[in-house]
Amino acid sequence: MYDSIIIGAGPAGMTAGIYLARGGYKVLIIEKETIGGQIASSPLVENYPGYTEISGAELTSNMFDQVTNLGVDVEVETVLEIKDGKTKKVITEDNTYEAKTVIVATGSKYRTLGIPTEEKYLRKNIHFCVSCDGAFYKDKIVAVIGGGNSAVTNAVYLADISEKVYIIQMMDKLTCEKYLEEQLLSKKNVEIILGSTVTEFVGEDALDGVKIDTNGKERLIEVDGVFEAIGHEAQTDIIKGLLDTNEANYIKDEEAKTNIEGIFVAGDCRVKNIRQVTTATADGTTAAIAAIQFLQKNSWQ
Repeated sequence: MYDSIIIGAGPAGMTAGIYLARGGYKVLIIEKETIGGQIASSPLVENYPGYTEISGAELTSNMFDQVTNLGVDVEVETVLEIKDGKTKKVITEDNTYEAKTVIVATGSKYRTLGIPTEEKYLRKNIHFCVSCDGAFYKDKIVAVIGGGNSAVTNAVYLADISEKVYIIQMMDKLTCEKYLEEQLLSKKNVEIILGSTVTEFVGEDALDGVKIDTNGKERLIEVDGVFEAIGHEAQTDIIKGLLDTNEANYIKDEEAKTNIEGIFVAGDCRVKNIRQVTTATADGTTAAIAAIQFLQKNSWQ
């Protein structure tokens, strides 16, 4: 039996693992997809203390090395359910694990537009991870959908390798930080289209273009690929009916404590105003300390 099972190997989950392992506790991290979570797909991180700049993949790889060097067990499996009791059971597709505490750090997933023909091109010509798929568009034409920090960071990265980059934002201004906007404006091969919504993806076998609506006027933009950066949705299906959530399915908590004793939450899957890698690691710290305090106060004999 584990002292704590952490569900999710993003910055929040791995930070929690580091704190628990350093405290001498037996820890298992279960991750269903990508070690490092969403930040692992970022081509450039410039707001993490200690690094002037670093890729998300390298940053989270460093975290993973630290976690495993401390003796934390890591399994790549899909969690189906958490069962409450004096001890908790975490049920995956292949196994059932038992622990004294559980930390839910499942994060969030990329939001899609949900428009006709989008599904046809997802992960074929429509992508989310520039560091993963950006190289496919060297000397080609791409569109980035969104106007926040992630979208503009992606557009800046693509501008250095692609022939032309369109950034399509539904609002009448970019919502990114000022320094990112300045970087974007310095790129001569970027066209910013504001106040516009994507209405359709067009093409036969491969994507040929994107239809947009700007104040009632339709326009077809010819592109080879699209990167969507329009936010995230909570990945909390495994705790439905068990933990309290808000209307958007983010988990409610009080200093990492959920409505179930011994189950804690950290990172982007919890109700919070700011979702950044630094706030995720802070959440992981808070959840780990809360779990340690719980372990110290309770007996399983």
